[in-house]
Amino acid sequence: MCGNALAARCVHLPTQRNGRPLILDKPRLAVPPLVPPREMSLFLDLDGTLLDLVDDPGSVVADASLRGLLTRVTERLDGRVAIVSGRSIAQMDAILGPLAHELAISGSHGSEHRWQGIAAHPVRPPALDEAHARLRDFADAHAGVRVEDKSYGVALHYRTAPTIEPEVRTLAAELAEALNLQFQPGKMMAELRLPGGDKGKAVRMLMGRAPMAGTRPFFLGDDDTDEPGFVAARDLGGAGILVGSRTVTAALYALPDPASVHDWLARITA
Repeated sequence: MCGNALAARCVHLPTQRNGRPLILDKPRLAVPPLVPPREMSLFLDLDGTLLDLVDDPGSVVADASLRGLLTRVTERLDGRVAIVSGRSIAQMDAILGPLAHELAISGSHGSEHRWQGIAAHPVRPPALDEAHARLRDFADAHAGVRVEDKSYGVALHYRTAPTIEPEVRTLAAELAEALNLQFQPGKMMAELRLPGGDKGKAVRMLMGRAPMAGTRPFFLGDDDTDEPGFVAARDLGGAGILVGSRTVTAALYALPDPASVHDWLARITA
């Protein structure tokens, strides 16, 4: 819950700037157009965008088909492809294998980065260890709840126990307030993470560097955590592409599911 005294530690989606609406309730969004590859940079979320959501996040591995597709897209765009995820860089390395070192990678909701062999990592606050212990106690006491430990965050997943959502989110918001962490709600997930980062900041940082500078960014994502990335992409002359069917979004286009994302990416390489 993000109300009252707890609001300061919750993530709030941008709603307006200089009178211009940023998150709109829209009718059905159009399929994204194909932009000339020389004009675009791609920013791709991982879970729910490139990969189907699963009950156990720790079981996810990109198959050879997806790795090959990402390799071809990266070659077609002369390296202008980034994976921007709430996962840590260490988790993305495990999921993507050696390919992860060939891409721009922004992990932990824009808190850590790696590109062209150069990595930047913040200091992990001790409060995350306490948060992990508290969330582990909760998960142990409730069937169907899983803990995911990240480098700069810890999350509770309750996809197989959806009725417990109010209790999970109340606990996460209270811990965020008490431990000076950021509460990041998501799809059947509540995360406590390092404050300050978001996916929009990652987009802006990478777009300021060669070879992405001067191109149009397109950000693909499925969750509320991707909305700052949609806003940044639009503000920099590109667009957000929602994966799914939500209508309250800053995205200008939509694709229904990860399979359709793969098809759209394949068309870029044609």
